[in-house]
Amino acid sequence: MESTGGNPPHYGATKEQILIRLRRAEGQVRGIAGMVEADRYCIDVLQQISAAQAALDKVALALVDAHVRNGLVGSPGADRESLTDELMQVLGRLTTRR
Repeated sequence: MESTGGNPPHYGATKEQILIRLRRAEGQVRGIAGMVEADRYCIDVLQQISAAQAALDKVALALVDAHVRNGLVGSPGADRESLTDELMQVLGRLTTRR
């Protein structure tokens, strides 16, 4: 995963936890595809989609937490402002997608 702002990713000690969550979400999406292929009840499929979205939301929050703690807190003023602007733009897109 590459940063668009030219800064290296800041995962810290949570990188493995983030990867575990992503693999779990990937498995959920494969499961949803299987449910559609098996013509499962639409409400059941929708509930699984909601669960997968929640799993990805948790990944996003973990990344935000790592970014704030490792990227913003120790950055000099000008860098902090730029990183904050970048974060707020991404959060705006993330929260308006639904």
